[in-house]
Amino acid sequence: MSADEQDDAQPKRPFFRSRANTPKLPQDRAKRQGRVTSLAFSLLGGRDPAIDFLNTFNASLGGRPLEVAMADEEGLGQVMSAIRLLAMPPHGAKQ
Repeated sequence: MSADEQDDAQPKRPFFRSRANTPKLPQDRAKRQGRVTSLAFSLLGGRDPAIDFLNTFNASLGGRPLEVAMADEEGLGQVMSAIRLLAMPPHGAKQ
């Protein structure tokens, strides 16, 4: 059997990985994730600072801010408040 015939005998596989086995995020959690991420990106100075904040354990929130925010509406409110506080200039600083 030639190399071309061997290639034809093997089933073709797609070049991408299927996400069919990856569980989808429930819609309510996905919405909270989008809201908190958008706020963090806009108030914390861009993508990298936002991702750092959202994925780093925060003692006052009791966990990773992204997970806290996605858990329920109360957690979302707590994380959004924390983001707004971080974005505020220090007391007495000129704006």
